[in-house]
Amino acid sequence: MLTHHIALVNQTVHINSAELSRVSAALQKQVTRDLSPIWQIQATVDAFENSKDVPAGYWPIFVRDDIHEPGAEGYHTDRNHQPYSLVRYGSSWALTASHELCEMLADPFGNRMVGSGSIVKNQGRVNYLVEICDPCESEQFAYSVNGILLSDFYTPHYFDPVRSSSIRYSFTGSIKEPKQILKEGYLSWLDPETDKWYQATFFGSKPSIREISSKMNTVKGPFRERIRGLEEINGLTD
Repeated sequence: MLTHHIALVNQTVHINSAELSRVSAALQKQVTRDLSPIWQIQATVDAFENSKDVPAGYWPIFVRDDIHEPGAEGYHTDRNHQPYSLVRYGSSWALTASHELCEMLADPFGNRMVGSGSIVKNQGRVNYLVEICDPCESEQFAYSVNGILLSDFYTPHYFDPVRSSSIRYSFTGSIKEPKQILKEGYLSWLDPETDKWYQATFFGSKPSIREISSKMNTVKGPFRERIRGLEEINGLTD
């Protein structure tokens, strides 16, 4: 199994070396103990105080005070098409870093899709974008590792055709059935028959579904990067 190397890079004065090390250790435990057995992913997570110290071949997660532009937080690729993430510093920065770490490892290049039946009646089989934390991204579904809140994530069974009582659909068990979207979560997919993109969001009293094809075309980059840009720029998260 190929081992990926992740660099947690502090670029804010608000995080001291002790806090950075604690969060890095919690993220390492999440990957080794929780994510790896479920998704067959192997990775190291190391803390760095200076981006110049990050060795070649590491995928960085930069924690900054200001991302400087709407929609910039989250997943990106650099000029060499290597993945990296930006995390805006705040009270829940470790939770955001966990979210970005899990999704970077599950889909390093932002275009991974899984075919399964649509949650829209009569739409048929569609291609879901693999964003393993998005349907359960709210802090209320997070869990503690070494006293630090980290993101829940769905399992590969999330796209199963039918529900089974013996199957775990997310690590914490918050997701109870395939393709369920929890409060403050979302799910995106492409209908290959029409070449149209859709997104289901749960930011009101119940989930809502909308087509986002025209908005997707306004943002460049891998699918996941474009979805993240739309999340803030075009107000998809009501």
